[in-house]
Amino acid sequence: MNKIITFIKGSIDEIKNNVSWPPYIELQNSSVLVLVASLVFALLIFGIDYLFEGGMGAIYQSFQSSFEPTVNTPVQ
Repeated sequence: MNKIITFIKGSIDEIKNNVSWPPYIELQNSSVLVLVASLVFALLIFGIDYLFEGGMGAIYQSFQSSFEPTVNTPVQ
């Protein structure tokens, strides 16, 4: 149990004294950059998906119309 307490105290001491934390403004700038990059990437994926869906829909539609079964109804 003593080893665990020593480990936790050492970890807290290292976080407080040895870790170099970036300034708050740098964290804000990095967060905004990540947010903007994520939105651009999401819009890019959405655009590619939309185009792919439209293209595949057109291809499937062309095959569906050329292979539609004909229904023979009896003549009265």
